[in-house]
Amino acid sequence: MVFSKRVKEVAKILDDKKASEVLLLDVSGSTIMADYFVVCSGNSNLHVRRLAEELDDELIKLGYERIRVEGLREGRWVVADYGDILVHIFHKDEREFYDIERLWKNGDNYLEYEG
Repeated sequence: MVFSKRVKEVAKILDDKKASEVLLLDVSGSTIMADYFVVCSGNSNLHVRRLAEELDDELIKLGYERIRVEGLREGRWVVADYGDILVHIFHKDEREFYDIERLWKNGDNYLEYEG
């Protein structure tokens, strides 16, 4: 599976900011919402919020603009929309509960990011 440079940049930023279990999903054949999902976990509500905020700061420097964000205040499950990429940043407990990877994995459409 080939992932775009941009989605790999998102994964690297999250990994550098200590997100855990960063997963890239190519969902272009399954939905019109986005071409890619990036899914990761934070260890606390504060960590989840900081990951979302710092990701946005870094992507702005690269010329990418966030369209919208949901869940930032609560810090349990943040979804940030960057057009062709939806970034899901979960509190580790929420990620385990919702297990969205199970819903979107389809054969070899995913990559576990390992820096």
